[in-house]
Amino acid sequence: MKFIKLLLLCVFLGSCSAIQVTSDYEKTATFSEYKTYNYFSNIESGLNELDDKRLIIAITKSLSKQGLSVSETPDFLIDFKMSQHQEAPRNNVGVGLGGGNGGIGCGISIGIPMGQNKVNQSLLIEFVDDSKMGLFWQGKGESSMNPKASPEQRESYFRAVVDKIFTQYPPKPKQ
Repeated sequence: MKFIKLLLLCVFLGSCSAIQVTSDYEKTATFSEYKTYNYFSNIESGLNELDDKRLIIAITKSLSKQGLSVSETPDFLIDFKMSQHQEAPRNNVGVGLGGGNGGIGCGISIGIPMGQNKVNQSLLIEFVDDSKMGLFWQGKGESSMNPKASPEQRESYFRAVVDKIFTQYPPKPKQ
């Protein structure tokens, strides 16, 4: 019984998608100078209005943990975009039929897809300083999301992706 529980736990943890994060930055930027921010007024995120709000709340909370705050006269502006694509399930069940007689054979095989399509999303967050150097930092998080997620699950998903992206802000110098 313990073995079955352990096996189910491993399957569950293995099915959870990891958030893949990358970032890039302008190497001449002085990140300690950036203390306040705001959002571009014309963000075309690719999300619906409710998800835009969820994402802005997640970004604001995550940046406030780092000591940054929203301002009407910001040091930089934030833009974000979400793109997504569906991925067909990779799990298939094969059904085969074969026969043969005297060295002659034939066979038929089909693959039946199991599971549902996954929606892979890519969130790009950009920090722009129009007064100095333009784009100076960007972070990208890629993960899969259940398209039928509840509002609470969507909020939790955005919070997790944003928090993971901001683990790379400000960039740590390479030794």
